Amino acid sequence: RRTRYSTAMASSSLRSVNPNAEIMNKAAALFMNINAAKGLQDVMKSNLGPKGTIKMLVGGAGDLKLTKDGNVLLKEMQIQNPTAVMIARTAVAQDDITGDGTSSTVLIIGELLKQAERYLNEGLHPRVLVEGFDAAKRAALKFLDEFASPACGIANADKELLTCVARTALRSKLREDLADKLTTIVVDAVTCIAKVDEPIDLHMVEIMHMRHKLDSDTRLVSGLVLDHGARHPDMKKHVTDAFILTCNISLEYEKSEVNSSFNYTNAEQRERMVAAEREYTDDVVRRVIALKKRVCDGTDKGFVVITQKGIDPISLDMLAKEGIVGLRRAKKRNMERLVLSCGGVCINSPEDLAPEILGHAGEVYEHVLGEEKYTFVEKVANPNSCTILLKGPNDHTIAQLKDAVRDGLRAVKNVLTDEKVVPGAGAFEAALNVHLLETVKKTVEGRAKRGVEAFAEAMMVIPKTLAENSGYDAQDVCIALTDEVAKGNKVGLDIGTGEPFDPTTIGVYDNYIVKQQILHSAPVIATQLLLVDEVMRAGVNMRKR
Repeated sequence: RRTRYSTAMASSSLRSVNPNAEIMNKAAALFMNINAAKGLQDVMKSNLGPKGTIKMLVGGAGDLKLTKDGNVLLKEMQIQNPTAVMIARTAVAQDDITGDGTSSTVLIIGELLKQAERYLNEGLHPRVLVEGFDAAKRAALKFLDEFASPACGIANADKELLTCVARTALRSKLREDLADKLTTIVVDAVTCIAKVDEPIDLHMVEIMHMRHKLDSDTRLVSGLVLDHGARHPDMKKHVTDAFILTCNISLEYEKSEVNSSFNYTNAEQRERMVAAEREYTDDVVRRVIALKKRVCDGTDKGFVVITQKGIDPISLDMLAKEGIVGLRRAKKRNMERLVLSCGGVCINSPEDLAPEILGHAGEVYEHVLGEEKYTFVEKVANPNSCTILLKGPNDHTIAQLKDAVRDGLRAVKNVLTDEKVVPGAGAFEAALNVHLLETVKKTVEGRAKRGVEAFAEAMMVIPKTLAENSGYDAQDVCIALTDEVAKGNKVGLDIGTGEPFDPTTIGVYDNYIVKQQILHSAPVIATQLLLVDEVMRAGVNMRKR
């Protein structure tokens, strides 16, 4: 009676502060949060795993996006419910941090609340459940460290293991043959840019797309692809064995940065002033030409100038007459990549022009596609930067490839950084379920045991969903898995047969950091939602009369 009185008092006190506020009491608030989590879980469920289905997102202008990537779905879908928005933001943050695990996060949050609902309906207080969740979370993180398998770092990278991890990540987003092709591409790309004792910068892998041919024509370029070409019709379209000059020098007529004027009394004076202004730019171009003659005369070698600033028509003409290919207005990020892939030094002053600062590429050629030009810099000796060239017949295919490649790159990077991997196919979740019920539950006292039970059951949502999406009975699969785990085996679900199997035998591995982040974030959001006892929509309505 006292509890009812205090709740009524709280509601009436809020009404007195804001008579227009919309209030949802304890039972209704919990029911709303749990339903929202279950609703979002049902939407995402069918996308999990290699056998998951695809969703079609249609924009306001009729543009299509076909995807099964949880991160893309949550970002693109218009979610109205505030609780569902909160869960979606957590899952998107999961992707930003680790590059994967978005759908798993949503499923586990939804399942934690679904399992909690059973005990709440029996009269158990949410705070007791939360204490059980906290104990289970601590035990789960400790168990994850024991369950994970060690992996090699950058110094002696195990390419076969990296391929297994990338394949597992990509097959859950793309069809099998395309995923396998991209697997080798992303592994080669990351091992190309990885340096010992330095953080891996994935920005050094340029992702360039061409709306051309089929998605299976996607390839790795050991060098760079620039999205523009030479601006002079007489410049060579194909250069072999070329010196590359990367610079941040302006080769165009410079206008004054302040308001200034020239006064002259006759045409001769004007011509002298124009010539004097032009002389500085021409002098820089002549220095470049002199350097080219110094290194290329008497050989068949080519010479390519790539600058971050502009090259005006007169300078382009001077370069073209000497057989030099000039590319202007290159992106700053591409200048960094060029130096890493071709060697040499990016210079900022014409005073630094010398043979030692030049890079080298075996082949530089231009590819024209419709009205767009692309310049390929290939056959470089020691590339520390590369380009993944995505091809596809339409925009939604290219968008799907881009999302998948980013996730694949992150998956490979995570293995080299963590130096650990976790057996996949639901093996960790099944093992954690048995560990929590048989070991951890005995260490927890009182009614908090119910929270541990709910947490353990919620973990089984991953193998259950994998089974359902593959067309098998979820209960049969769960019983078979837990029986095998109880015998001391590390087993996951074979989606081909529906039987338990050892995922390490065919190389199904998940990222350690992805599992760790899910165990950190999912229980936190679930406990916060369980402890909500009142939902108030107030503030804006106070101004309405």
